[in-house]
Amino acid sequence: MTVLSRKKCGLTTIQSTNRREHDGAMTQRQHPIGTGFTAASTADDVLKGIDLSGKNVIVTGGHRGIGLETTRALSKAGASVTVAARNPGHAASALAGIERVDTARLDLLDPASIDAFVTLYLGSGRPLHILINNAGIMGGELVRDTRGYESHFALNHLGHFQLTLGLLPALRAAHGARVVNVSSGAQRISGIRWDDPHFTTGYDPMLAYGQSKAANVLFAVELDRRWAADGIRGYAVHPGIVFGTNLGPLLTDGEERKAWLSDDDLRSMGILDESGRPVIDPDRERKTPQQGASTSVFAATSPLLADIGGVYLKDNDISPLDESPIDVAFGSDQFPSSDVAPHAVDSESAERLWELSENMLRI
Repeated sequence: MTVLSRKKCGLTTIQSTNRREHDGAMTQRQHPIGTGFTAASTADDVLKGIDLSGKNVIVTGGHRGIGLETTRALSKAGASVTVAARNPGHAASALAGIERVDTARLDLLDPASIDAFVTLYLGSGRPLHILINNAGIMGGELVRDTRGYESHFALNHLGHFQLTLGLLPALRAAHGARVVNVSSGAQRISGIRWDDPHFTTGYDPMLAYGQSKAANVLFAVELDRRWAADGIRGYAVHPGIVFGTNLGPLLTDGEERKAWLSDDDLRSMGILDESGRPVIDPDRERKTPQQGASTSVFAATSPLLADIGGVYLKDNDISPLDESPIDVAFGSDQFPSSDVAPHAVDSESAERLWELSENMLRI
């Protein structure tokens, strides 16, 4: 879900004034290619004619919202899907009736849990053709993991970073694999806060969420640069605004997340109508789960991307670069740009984040 706040989001946060970062961003491949799909296309639409029989897929959080639709569509196309979830029992109930799906425990805030999941998967001997880093949290009070890391950065980015690096042998064994990071138009809100990524001072949940979503994009950019020679391509995607994706804050007791925006908030943002029903308007980002899952599935499978990687996609195509600043008040239904910001695809920032993330995992 894209939610924007003017608070603490001045021009210097949104748009880099560093010429080196600007030049680096401009060398990327953020140019739409004319796929023929639209914002209204569904996951089934983009998978039409694609046979995934014999392909192995992991989807984190693949039992709710767009994750559930991603799992369902990939299974329908013939893939075998492992859904990684904090509560595999709850996940299995949500996935009942979907073929070729299994579940395994994964807590992205717990390094030991990530290592255990990786060991389990690598022990199966199966190659991994598609990894969709879909799970995420959004908003709420400041929560830190046992290492003291801020939860948005730790779960949305660092947990997926550790998972992906651990699964590298299985990705290589596929001899052609894709890693898809589910980002958001909120990548425009903030670049990486290099001096204070974990908000030791001045916590703002939307800046924290925006930083983590920019990290998702930068991770895909650097992954593709490092691993494309091994046949592993990286992508980041914006699914649109999908009601019911359960991107609530993480509770300290680890139980199920709850919505942190009231129905009145959602109405003022144009996500619910006056009767409390979700607004569906794909051209203004408001999508069904089936439409929201489509860009993840497109990035994971489309032959149109066979020779393209390290890009941010939206509406089933590569997003153009948008250098304009954002000035949208929280709670506004004004339609902001969700195109990719220069700071989110800057190659030097991508390399720097990779190195920072490796160091954080070693600490």
